[in-house]
Amino acid sequence: MRYTLRQLQVFIAIAHHQNLTRAADELAMSQSAASSALKDFEHQFAVQLFDRVGKRLQLNEQGRLVRPRAEALLAQAQDFEQILLRHAEAGPLNVGATLSIGNYLAVGLMAKYMAEHPDAPVRLDVANTRQIADKVLNYELDIGLIEGELNHPELEMIPWHNDELAVFCHPDDELARKQQQQGHIDDSDLLAARWILRESGSGTRQAFDRALHGLLPDLNITLELQHTEAIKRAVEARLGIGCLSQITLTDAFRRGSLVHLTVPQRDFSRQLYMIVHRQKYRSAGIQAWIELCRNHALTP
Repeated sequence: MRYTLRQLQVFIAIAHHQNLTRAADELAMSQSAASSALKDFEHQFAVQLFDRVGKRLQLNEQGRLVRPRAEALLAQAQDFEQILLRHAEAGPLNVGATLSIGNYLAVGLMAKYMAEHPDAPVRLDVANTRQIADKVLNYELDIGLIEGELNHPELEMIPWHNDELAVFCHPDDELARKQQQQGHIDDSDLLAARWILRESGSGTRQAFDRALHGLLPDLNITLELQHTEAIKRAVEARLGIGCLSQITLTDAFRRGSLVHLTVPQRDFSRQLYMIVHRQKYRSAGIQAWIELCRNHALTP
């Protein structure tokens, strides 16, 4: 074989960091050793995988072509190593989750996974849909759990869980009183309200925009916040009304600190997905996580 796994590690680390020094630090190597490994790797096949741009090493077309295969080969080698060293089928797993899923569902899934695979550590990265997708595409995450819908040729979307958004307000809000009288609110109420919403790029915002098609240009959006809890606190402070996943609001509705507003003319249902890079090697850990998500009912 004309290449080594260490050379693959160096190539992948440099592709990720676009910097030789940071790649060497990650691999606990000297800079000269990492540089030599890359040069030997390229020399063996008479190919250049990076363009040198100042201090950056940027993947060129050839490098982008071979990176997915290198990632897959290294993942298989690591999977094999875990089986030999730990006598376990599943190795370490890097999971990404969007904010609502990460804060309300993913921890329970991690507990089940770790109970079934006690020797397989799991790392959870929580961010919005766009950021999780970028990390899966860049092989920083093995699998993502997202709320939004994506159309990217390199990502496989695996339907996972049905969810629904809920419009909500403070118990003393005028809309709460109107709903008590009428049983629901209508589009004119939505247009008159002040809204506190998630930021663009989040799956929740994507589903909200789809549900309120036709009204978006005329909505009064007072605040856009990145965190679910901040939106709930702002609505509790009577700064406006909000719209979040029902899984994030169960406790607040039960306590009566927030009121669910019924909007029968609007469809707030959505699908949650698992996303995996199409060229990512499906390790035993990834397969086990997918099966766990499919087989366990989810409650916040």
